[in-house]
Amino acid sequence: MTIPVAKVLSAFLADPEAPRYGLDLMTLTGLPSGTLYPVLHRLQAAGWLAAEWEEVDPSAAGRPARRYHRLTPEGLRAARQALAELRALAPQRSPRGGTEPTGAPAW
Repeated sequence: MTIPVAKVLSAFLADPEAPRYGLDLMTLTGLPSGTLYPVLHRLQAAGWLAAEWEEVDPSAAGRPARRYHRLTPEGLRAARQALAELRALAPQRSPRGGTEPTGAPAW
């Protein structure tokens, strides 16, 4: 799992019921559009995301229609599992402020 994918999944898991659109996700993740949209496309192709265009009149709203993305039930389970596995591999913070491998003695 790449860092951009982990950031996107974390943004969705922060509020799994909330629909997210591109600018919203760019703000939450700090990712540029050229990184974000390929990640969204791959997650949708894998069945982890569902997407739909909002029904809005762009001239009345004063903006283009947004494409909202949500985690699918399969995506929700897979995202939680993938991020939990990633956390288990990450080094733990030591009391001194550095990082040490999980299970390493803190001397």
